[in-house]
Amino acid sequence: MAKITLSNLRHSYYPDPKGPDDYALKMIDLDWNDGGAYALLGPSGCGKSTLLNIISGLLVPSEGRILFDDRDVTELPPSQRNIAQVFQFPVIYDTMSVRDNLAFPLRNRGVDEATVSRRVTEIAEMLEVTDILDRKAAALSPDNKQKVSMGRGLVRDDVNVVMFDEPLTVIDPHLKWKLRSKLKELHQRVRATMIYVTHDQTEALTFADQVVVMQEGEIVQIGTPVELFERPAHTFVGHFIGSPGMNILPCETTGGTAMFRGQPVALEGEIVPGDGARTEIGIRPEFVSLADSGIEAVVRKVSDVGRHIVVETLIGEDRVAAIVKDNAPATGETVHLNFRPDRTRLYRDGWLATTAGEAAQ
Repeated sequence: MAKITLSNLRHSYYPDPKGPDDYALKMIDLDWNDGGAYALLGPSGCGKSTLLNIISGLLVPSEGRILFDDRDVTELPPSQRNIAQVFQFPVIYDTMSVRDNLAFPLRNRGVDEATVSRRVTEIAEMLEVTDILDRKAAALSPDNKQKVSMGRGLVRDDVNVVMFDEPLTVIDPHLKWKLRSKLKELHQRVRATMIYVTHDQTEALTFADQVVVMQEGEIVQIGTPVELFERPAHTFVGHFIGSPGMNILPCETTGGTAMFRGQPVALEGEIVPGDGARTEIGIRPEFVSLADSGIEAVVRKVSDVGRHIVVETLIGEDRVAAIVKDNAPATGETVHLNFRPDRTRLYRDGWLATTAGEAAQ
């Protein structure tokens, strides 16, 4: 496996880019450690597939370098980067058996048959496909086809990185959880460097140790699933991760105090000095509670999603969601909301602008 370094990376599909808007990838500096499980998370068009193609060698970046263990591979083709890739749709040979599909990457490199047999047996056991090794791939269910495709990427033990490009897109929802769990288990067993590209927050947060969140060609935050949920560095992260996403409310600041509709709101820490055109309060619905006193709101909608109830309210024109366990109010009822201070933050032009610490008024 390899440590992967992306240094001063930018890419444009235009031959002569004139400004930042012409770049599909803006300045990227990133290190992925040997043996880690990483996810690239973001909406369609954010640049994650472009970044994956640059790492794999399918694209040469307009600027910057890609290093595998400090070796510059920027200009090298995929065949010289020693990588494996699993795509959205299973890449297998339907006329071959499962056994021969798994063996193909090894035989293609001249590996001896004893090693081929050993590795195929090991991967088949990990993927729980031992009982179908002699079955033709054409007869497999979609989830088993994708398992075999994953196995083809994992069967080699000499690759620098295994990359997954939205591999569960075509899998039925009830099977996705099983395959996600299996992939996490495989990483823990083989300790290969793995990069998982997805727009699905559940897939990213359940697979990766570190998640890279992208928006419009930029990295807006890198962190563990817990860090991304509990302390989003950008309002996009707060909105994109979570269901429902973080409440984002317009506010003003006066003398170091955040004011929402004329009322002071306690924050997790001090407001960081700085200039900005837009200030907002961010708080997740999990940390908004209904109380006897607080900010007055009108209940717009109540949704029972099983494990909890989502109460959507209106404060003037601003929507605020709260999550409660029981005793939900009725639609149209007037309620009072409290924001948990140590989970309430100020954002300036989208970026976090409060210090972590004791809640401050």
